[in-house]
Amino acid sequence: GKKTRLIQQLTDKMKESADKKNFEQAAIIRNRLSALLEVSDRKASDYSSWANIALKLKKILNLPAPPLKIEAFDVSNISGKEATGSMVYFNNGLPDKSNYRKFRIKNVKGIDDYAMMREIVARRYKRLKEENKELPDLVIIDGGKGHLRAAYEELLKLNVSRIPVIGIAKQEEKIYTLGSPEPLDINRDSEILHFIQSVRDEAHRFALKYHHTLRRKFTF
Repeated sequence: GKKTRLIQQLTDKMKESADKKNFEQAAIIRNRLSALLEVSDRKASDYSSWANIALKLKKILNLPAPPLKIEAFDVSNISGKEATGSMVYFNNGLPDKSNYRKFRIKNVKGIDDYAMMREIVARRYKRLKEENKELPDLVIIDGGKGHLRAAYEELLKLNVSRIPVIGIAKQEEKIYTLGSPEPLDINRDSEILHFIQSVRDEAHRFALKYHHTLRRKFTF
């Protein structure tokens, strides 16, 4: 499946880095791979390790409470065609697939990732407000400052800007918050970054899965 291919890609990158004697990069990739596997395999009995991560997230992100309920968003499109969005839901550090949501982009023409992110965030929290359902403790956006700002502006319009929201930039793998133009100073080898990456990777996997499904229907 998609997750297996992602694991294989990370494994190949780790081997390539080791072959080039870039041992620091190989170690970072190895730890990211471990985090991805941990999220997939973690059981409820591992609550103590998750509680430690949750408390660290609260501290480093300056959250009002440990983020027990986390939602993460990603968008996927190729040349603007069959654009999709995804939202994955983590409860106490574990993926809760019954609460995953997929979005077919309706209101954006062409390639505009910011507008697509605006659309799916607005649709998600407009519905939660209308249904008077519980809001998450933390929202993770796949993207840097621009994607983060786009998402936050939609939360402002809906009067739910109290939801803490962060962005994780592609390639750079840096965490951005609304309070600073500079990324957080997080060790690239830290379990906090690895956890956020694993949540983002799951959102990316889910978005790609839906995107590929739509493209197969379109091709057929």
